[in-house]
Amino acid sequence: MSYGNIMAVHTTGASTQTSQQDRLGYSGVRASHAMAEIDADRMERYRSQINNVGAQYGIAPALIAAIISRESRAGNALHNGWGDYDSSRGAYNGWGLMQVDVNPNGGGHTARGAWDSEEHLRQGTEILVYFIGRIRNKFRSWSTEQQLKGGIAAYNQGDGNVHSYENVDENTTGRDYSNDVVARAQWYADNKGF
Repeated sequence: MSYGNIMAVHTTGASTQTSQQDRLGYSGVRASHAMAEIDADRMERYRSQINNVGAQYGIAPALIAAIISRESRAGNALHNGWGDYDSSRGAYNGWGLMQVDVNPNGGGHTARGAWDSEEHLRQGTEILVYFIGRIRNKFRSWSTEQQLKGGIAAYNQGDGNVHSYENVDENTTGRDYSNDVVARAQWYADNKGF
């Protein structure tokens, strides 16, 4: 099944909020590309796993790399594989490179595999594919590329929070999740051959 061409997805890139993670003095596609490049050397450790999982699920490896970059900065933002600490629960919400949501009040997933394993990447990619399917069913009139972008947003916020293509990121972290991930994916495809 084709999930669309990530290179044909329109993107506005990272918000100012997201670009401030790296103290960039700018936002947009340029910022997303800069953050992807910062993570590029670390990403190389996972290239074969990313390529294997991408081929298995029919997802562009560049998209998997982009989610890893956004979610965990290619593992650099994790604490023993965990991220997104929730002080109200006294626990972490996300597991692994792709930050699978283990919060019982969120995604409620059970973490599979080591945080940097191919098994983990399969789980994260299965969740992505699930949400692309949910968006396809919800927005049948959208183009394949619009559905792909909507699925990326749903990976972050759930499909119930995607209401329109024009405001696809209105409820995502930084209000830019799919736009930032798409821009990073395009950079990984163009510059690193993912």
